[in-house]
Amino acid sequence: MKSFFTEIDPLRIVVPVLLILPLLAVFGFGLLWLWQSGYILHWLIAMLVFGSLGYGLQQLLIRRERKLLAEAVTKPNPAWPPNADVAWQQVESLAQKCEPQDWPLDDEAWIFDLGQRTLESVARCYHPDVERPLLELTLPHTLLIIERASRDLRLDVAQNIPFSNRLTIGDFFRLQRWKDKAEKVFNIYRAGRAIVNPVNALLGEAWRHFRERSVDQARTELHRWFLRAYVRKVGFYAIDLYSGRLPLQDYEAITTVTPTSNTELDKIAETTEATEEPLRILVLGRSNAGKSSLINALFGALTTAVDVLPDTTQSIKPFALSRDGLTQALIFDSPGYDGLHFDDKKMQAAAENADLILWVSPANRPDRQDERNHLDALRASQSARVNHRPPPLIVVVSHIDLLRPAAEWQPPYDLANQQSTKAINIHAAVQTVATDLATPIDRVIPACLADGKIYNVDDALWATLLDHQDEALRVRLLRCLDAKKRAEDWVMLRHQMISAGRFLRDLPGIFDNREGK
Repeated sequence: MKSFFTEIDPLRIVVPVLLILPLLAVFGFGLLWLWQSGYILHWLIAMLVFGSLGYGLQQLLIRRERKLLAEAVTKPNPAWPPNADVAWQQVESLAQKCEPQDWPLDDEAWIFDLGQRTLESVARCYHPDVERPLLELTLPHTLLIIERASRDLRLDVAQNIPFSNRLTIGDFFRLQRWKDKAEKVFNIYRAGRAIVNPVNALLGEAWRHFRERSVDQARTELHRWFLRAYVRKVGFYAIDLYSGRLPLQDYEAITTVTPTSNTELDKIAETTEATEEPLRILVLGRSNAGKSSLINALFGALTTAVDVLPDTTQSIKPFALSRDGLTQALIFDSPGYDGLHFDDKKMQAAAENADLILWVSPANRPDRQDERNHLDALRASQSARVNHRPPPLIVVVSHIDLLRPAAEWQPPYDLANQQSTKAINIHAAVQTVATDLATPIDRVIPACLADGKIYNVDDALWATLLDHQDEALRVRLLRCLDAKKRAEDWVMLRHQMISAGRFLRDLPGIFDNREGK
């Protein structure tokens, strides 16, 4: 108590006490009048009811603020490769464990310690065999994590925390110091009130308990949200950078045309200059399956030689495809995997650069084991690339007009409620192909690609392509990021070598100047 009075001038206590005594007297006389008039019970009930309503509304506000904060939570990027899922689970687990009592904001070291722990949890997922995986991050990337996480967190704080744009950090600490001193003064007032008016003091303490409980709960919720938001932001960009998905420059211009697509657009004499990387659709299958016919049907006009004879298509040929609803695309015809011109390495490279694959399987060819083997090899190579998403695969069942009865061809056919032998056989062929090629049946589309008999391309197949366009765009994003990162590495290496050369060129002059001084 002695140290308290040495810090605060006693007059600063006497003045507010003198000012508040008349109010306390009015309140005391009011309670006495209520007691004498018999209304004290009614007053207590009213105070309890209004206090409960106020407490309930405070809880409602807390829940509403909690919902608003939950909507601002950082979510994983759907364009991340599959191996990022484990890393994000580690980030989310660390975020859920963050509690305000473990990370007080008045401790200056919390932001560094918590950020380091987040980076280490992500780094361990990408470099499990390295003793100190955090050191596998380059200095520019480390600075980029801090820059991006701080930028996003700044926006979230400004939008969700009241007065955050007005109060400084120093204000918070000064308020905390004044709060401690004010509590000491208030404790004296509470003790005096208990002596002068015990009933008033009892009711005031009860109301103060409910009020402080609500305020403390709101403050704790906000503190917890801030800690978890920080962990998620740092983890988000750490995953981006450790997986090599985020270039150091031109973050917004990721989907500009890659050099590979630019070269192919020049080959087909595309008159319109592309400003965005086209989707790359690769058509695969055996010879005579109808690959070129499928491309013709998608265009609605003859654009490529139809493979009516084995090995008509001798190399991978690009064609520009532009239709309503579909991002501008390059569609690639290819030789049959069982033909003389099939090159497995070229086909593997084409598949690695594809954003969507159309596999054409003829309905009248039951020998699909070789198809399954090639398709399984393609899936295995795609799955082995853990830093990439496999492109969506759609199987087109061609030659359905040749199914029994072969002489009948009267589309449309309702495959959900088959009313004819032809519809029954088409439905059975779709189920068989889905089973033989281990493909979900909703990605197996029957179609007739014969000249003059085009069927189910502009409706079912086109709808399926559009349904998987978002998935293909995510694959395209990762592909563009790879291309940008490769180009960025060469550009930065060139600049670094030029700078080093200039330094070595100017080095003798630097020494001469120093010696002259």
